[in-house]
Amino acid sequence: MLENKTILITGGTGSFGNAVFDRFLNEGIAEIRVFSRDEKKQDDMRRHYNSKKLNFYVGDVRNYDSILNAMHGVDFVFSAAALKQVPSCEFFPMEAVQTNIEGTFNTLRAAEVCGVSNVVCLSTDKAVYPINAMGISKAMMEKVMVAQSRNNNKTIMCGTRYGNVMYSRGSVIPLFVEQIRNSQPLTITDPNMTRFLMTLKESVDLVIYAFSNAKPGDIFVQKSPSCTIGDLAKAIMELFNKEVPINVIGTRHGEKRSESLLTREEMAIAEDMNTHYRIPADVRGLDYGAYFDVGSRNVPDEEYNSDNTKRLNIEEIKKLLLSIPEMRAELETHGK
Repeated sequence: MLENKTILITGGTGSFGNAVFDRFLNEGIAEIRVFSRDEKKQDDMRRHYNSKKLNFYVGDVRNYDSILNAMHGVDFVFSAAALKQVPSCEFFPMEAVQTNIEGTFNTLRAAEVCGVSNVVCLSTDKAVYPINAMGISKAMMEKVMVAQSRNNNKTIMCGTRYGNVMYSRGSVIPLFVEQIRNSQPLTITDPNMTRFLMTLKESVDLVIYAFSNAKPGDIFVQKSPSCTIGDLAKAIMELFNKEVPINVIGTRHGEKRSESLLTREEMAIAEDMNTHYRIPADVRGLDYGAYFDVGSRNVPDEEYNSDNTKRLNIEEIKKLLLSIPEMRAELETHGK
């Protein structure tokens, strides 16, 4: 479906953007546009990939005119620009509002004006029952996407929710690897904390799945396994055949013990698509009777979270880690 098409990736210098390039740059895509405000990373990528299919636009999703300028002639948009570090968003919540909510709104408006075929907005498990500023801003981003999808019939707008993307920038696995390499203690917030696990390849697969299956306002979730942070640390130490102390530092600002990908209320309406869940948009009109006078279906007792999904043991975690190219490269260089 991407043959001879032009793709725009906002926040395209991040881990997700690089995964898209590695996947599609040598295939039949006509052009991949990288939109971000980090000119240094753009130049690094330009030198690394050295491809005429790759074009760079310096700009900020907070500025409607700059994203509009990059949108002309685009067929598909991956809306990945975001502030995603939980602690920094706790200290600077208005920055999260401006990038994650207003920036996404600007992207959607520009896509509609330019006649883009499809937009996928990347969201997070932290948007489900959010307790931190990053999750709240992403939950509002989802609401903006669903609301905007009702107002046009030219551009299909949908969303995807991710758990932890393994070996993405700023995630815990590269930190553990660096600490083990340097024989430092592993800093663990809570060894019993559970987190969903998804590879970067799967994160791209999920976006393509959404492009292929979405109706306006849909949100897609891939069914993913989870593990405890303590087991993840043990698995990495076993892969490197090196044991270091574990320093339990306690939870950080706005962290949960477990993460959810669907609420109980969403489970009541979600379509089970075997390997994925599809959460359809609420297409009711603004008739207050539908919200106050008319009953709804029963709500399940449980959401879909990292405690009730498939839990990986240490051997299964090691097998999953070995499927990651970055981890294999680290082991070849530093493993014993």
